[in-house]
Amino acid sequence: LVMVFYGSNGKSNPVSMENKVEHQAKNQITYDVHLPSDLGMLYKVRLGLQSLENSISQLSPRHFKMQNTSTLDTFSLTINKTLPLSLNGDRWIEFPVEWPLKEALSVVTYHLTVFSRNILSKRNLLRMAACIYGTHGDTGDRSLLWSLQNVQQGEDNESFLVTVDAVELGELDKVVLLISSKTDCKVDIKKLHLKEAVKEHPIYVFEVNEALSVNANKPEIEREIPVSFIMRGDKQKNDIDNNLHKEGSQTRNLTEYIIKVYTGDQRGAGTDANVHIILFGNEDKSEVFQLSQSLEHQDPFERGKVDTFKIKTKKLGSLHSIEIGHDGKGFASGWFLEKVEITDTSRNSVYCFNCNR
Repeated sequence: LVMVFYGSNGKSNPVSMENKVEHQAKNQITYDVHLPSDLGMLYKVRLGLQSLENSISQLSPRHFKMQNTSTLDTFSLTINKTLPLSLNGDRWIEFPVEWPLKEALSVVTYHLTVFSRNILSKRNLLRMAACIYGTHGDTGDRSLLWSLQNVQQGEDNESFLVTVDAVELGELDKVVLLISSKTDCKVDIKKLHLKEAVKEHPIYVFEVNEALSVNANKPEIEREIPVSFIMRGDKQKNDIDNNLHKEGSQTRNLTEYIIKVYTGDQRGAGTDANVHIILFGNEDKSEVFQLSQSLEHQDPFERGKVDTFKIKTKKLGSLHSIEIGHDGKGFASGWFLEKVEITDTSRNSVYCFNCNR
């Protein structure tokens, strides 16, 4: 049994209850836990099982009581939930802590929809988890492949819905994906949509657009994905439900830009680093886009080559500048960029940004 405590100044490391039994009676165990004093006012506890691999039974916490031994402030809660036996099941329960004279946060069910190409066919071989971050902390690592709903499969598209119960996170800002596999394979993830189950909006969109090579003998892949944009209001209703079959409905308020990237034709011009771009217009600026899936080449940004990318973002107006760069990863990552041409398909306008360095 493990607990993580969240306070106004941060969270504790996972606290294992293994050696902390102070007193044991029938159906009741008391633990003595020392928390860092700089956690601040506690507002949430996550309770769970560290590993289910050797587990032969379920854990059914009935009641939880916590007392600060110096102030004697006491918090108690009836839980009456059963943590699942399944190896891939969600192993955690979260609950808010309500102190005297302090309002507690509420528990929220989040809907996380994963849009991908080839995960469903490999789900028995994969371990895939997500940790969702917001202004009120994080959810910890939650399994994504144990209880799928709203599964839809097209020829080149698929999507599935996962529910995550957590103390409300406030404004969401990033998702960290953790992926490992029993065999070597490629996992192609397009994007994630995240929203509260009881609300139509806002929908937080996390663009991934990456095919990840998972190696059975290597550590799990960790990808941090910041929020790309937030969909609000009635115009985006039914986007998630209709995404596979009516992709046009989801993008009604978005503009498609075609980006042509010209790598120079000279020695050492190409790069294997990860390239990103931001577009600036007279009405708005785009989020950061990773240029990873070239329409022409599996290995983009090679010497003397042109790579085309398509992105969708809010209307930006007339483009006046771009920011383009890379993360410097890989051997000899320097890159000679000749120019970038961008077509705004809604206006049929073409913009050319010369670099030549």
